[in-house]
Amino acid sequence: MRHEGIGEAETTDWPQIQALYGLLLRVSDTPVVRLNHAVAVAMTRGPRAGLQLLDRLKAEGKIRDDHRFHAVKAQLLERAGRTEEARAEYARAARDATSLPLQRYLNERAVASYCADASGPSAAAV
Repeated sequence: MRHEGIGEAETTDWPQIQALYGLLLRVSDTPVVRLNHAVAVAMTRGPRAGLQLLDRLKAEGKIRDDHRFHAVKAQLLERAGRTEEARAEYARAARDATSLPLQRYLNERAVASYCADASGPSAAAV
């Protein structure tokens, strides 16, 4: 969820980006702008706020079959600690992606979320 040439997420002025996407939505209310706005909201107010916006976007049906939608949702689910759902979204994004490098990356993220989940506190109980 990083634009090329932009610094690390921690040093990015997410409130400013959220405000700018809010302005952009007024003149160009497209599914991709809304997706990017949801990312900015998530980075500012937390993954659950971003996921709520994604749910609304999905309900409209305009971008729900796009790999970018599922990749963003996967990352927000992962940040919210919902790793099983994140894995499914990463897998869906990988299936829908058209480039092999992107498919590999998304599949690697799915595996990484599984490994992180398996090494978490619940893994000790198994």
